[in-house]
Amino acid sequence: MLQSIIWSDGVLQLLNQTLLPAKVEYISCRDWQTVAEAIRRLEVRGAPAIGAAAAFGLVLGARELITDKEKFWTGLTEIAAALRKTRPTAVNLFWAIDRMLLVASRYDQGTDPAIVVAALEDEAKAIAAEDKEVNKKISLYGAQLFTRDEYAVLTHCNAGALATVAFGTALGVIRQAWSEGKIKRVFVDETRPLLQGARLTAWELAQENIPVTLITDNMAGWVMKKGMVQAVLVGADRIARNGDVANKIGTYSVAVLAKEHGIPFFVAAPVSTFDFTIASGADIPIEERSADEVSSFGGIRVAPDGIDIFNPAFDVTPNEYITAIITEYGVLRPPYDQAIADLANSEKIKIRR
Repeated sequence: MLQSIIWSDGVLQLLNQTLLPAKVEYISCRDWQTVAEAIRRLEVRGAPAIGAAAAFGLVLGARELITDKEKFWTGLTEIAAALRKTRPTAVNLFWAIDRMLLVASRYDQGTDPAIVVAALEDEAKAIAAEDKEVNKKISLYGAQLFTRDEYAVLTHCNAGALATVAFGTALGVIRQAWSEGKIKRVFVDETRPLLQGARLTAWELAQENIPVTLITDNMAGWVMKKGMVQAVLVGADRIARNGDVANKIGTYSVAVLAKEHGIPFFVAAPVSTFDFTIASGADIPIEERSADEVSSFGGIRVAPDGIDIFNPAFDVTPNEYITAIITEYGVLRPPYDQAIADLANSEKIKIRR
């Protein structure tokens, strides 16, 4: 299983996901600007992965400032602000940066910057290591939801090893359930306009010989109507206190279709994806990306020049369409207001605001 993020000898290696599946190539990031650009360009993507990448990006930025004690603290704040601006929807990005800045705040401004940089590097490594363990726990809890053998499941976008530090959230559950003999096949929406399902999820599953069937996004309803899938499983980029879930554009449509056909709709996400500061999905900022992603396909123009194009990267699925949310602390079920409040107040977790 390829890793999306590798930290070695002070260099961050990011698997360039824009080149997959045709080419496997890593970007060597030796400065924070390269990390920021990789996040912005979706060369690294997936909420947990961009959180971890940003953490290491802050380490690289702090290291550049290590010889200038007077500018170290203001520079660190400026780099954190720049990393925050790379993508607005996935809350893991902000969670990871806040966690890193909390570590820095434990030192006064007279501290040797080298000591702070070392502490930041340790914290970034901890974020990456924790993500691996979190994904394994999510996978074990999620697999328990499949109570009989040989489910066929549908997934949208990519919530696998490529979207995390390792293993995956939704795809991690699928991997675990497959290993237990509970899943027989995975239907993968292509996920227009950037084809994360076709390029990334189908590729990941094929690498592990898990039976996969690729469909276009507008085939999902018919596949459900024909009884070809028994569950839907997706990841998330931000979850509000009431259980509304932001995920890749098209997820909402799949959730509506699943409810219409009586098919359970599961969301798999770590606690770092929960935004305990917002009441509902109405408060989630939705990233809008370049019109070129819609007007062109494979570098070829497929739409008339001069027309208006709307290209939101995410949508919000209301909580009433969600059967359960799988976390590293167990499975949450409706009413989500109460379940998420209990999670937020649990002694098991540390919420860094």
